[in-house]
Amino acid sequence: MTDWKGRHFLKLLDHTPQEIAALLDLAADLKQKKRAGVPHRLCEGKNVALIFEKTSTRTRCAFEVAAADLGMHAVYLDPSGSQMGKKESIADTARVLGRMFDGIEYRGYGQAIVEELAKFAGVPVWNGLTDEFHPTQILADFLTVREHFGRLQGVRFVYLGDARFNMGNSLLVGAAKMGLDFTICAPQAYFPDPALVKTCTEIAKTTGATLSFETDPIAATKGADVLYTDVWVSMGEPDDVWKERLDALSPYRVTRALMENAGPQCRFMHCLPAYHDLNTRVGRTVFEKFGVDSLEVTDEVFEGPQSIVFDEAENRMHTIKAVMAATLTGAAGE
Repeated sequence: MTDWKGRHFLKLLDHTPQEIAALLDLAADLKQKKRAGVPHRLCEGKNVALIFEKTSTRTRCAFEVAAADLGMHAVYLDPSGSQMGKKESIADTARVLGRMFDGIEYRGYGQAIVEELAKFAGVPVWNGLTDEFHPTQILADFLTVREHFGRLQGVRFVYLGDARFNMGNSLLVGAAKMGLDFTICAPQAYFPDPALVKTCTEIAKTTGATLSFETDPIAATKGADVLYTDVWVSMGEPDDVWKERLDALSPYRVTRALMENAGPQCRFMHCLPAYHDLNTRVGRTVFEKFGVDSLEVTDEVFEGPQSIVFDEAENRMHTIKAVMAATLTGAAGE
């Protein structure tokens, strides 16, 4: 049985399917306790640092509420709240924070940053998002899938859109590890890095996962259990890429026609935020420039009965709680 205490959570490639399943089991147990009002202050008196070089609603709230439920105090460091990388090196920041805190979360840019924090901190470090990977999101996604379908193995899961960055990468790894029937549907230029595909293909041989790549959204979505998408322009990218993405990715917008092509069993998922209407500054700006009233998903799908995006959003907190409890106390190995 895995001893989780003292370990980092940086990317799913670092963990076995059994370890990932143990985190999902712990998350489900903690969710049940939360809903029943059963205290679970497994980390009483500990302190954690939350470094956010990229802001977030779900990730920040999930870590802060989870920490409070576990009996911990969380200190939030926004983009101006730390000297890391400016007046102080990553290694030095890690060694300072590691002397004061029991765990450190990082949400920001390159994966190399969170890996360096982990190398020098001396306490568990958790990846809240990097350009390359978003492992806590995948735990939330897979807990949600398991709740709705009763399993992960063999679930037909289709990701549509730009698959070159953290969500496409992380879903590919997670699907390979956990035995899903996984399809990336995108223009070929938007497929993940071939080296990562090769690594995940080797993993899939040991887990029974099926990994495929498709450019035709009708072919990809036929009979799917889950259609998943993400924003087409990631945090930190310049505004001038919008036209390029709209031209390339509009055929991959999740519409009612694609949901009907998949079938009544299909559920819609999105890691959020989503541009499904004109109620955001980004949505209004894109409408004014390009005349489209939705981007990666239409409003009728997002608000429709097959959408489970808010179950998914809630599960960010339960799965993050499991990661912190496991790495700080060894709870997932009990």
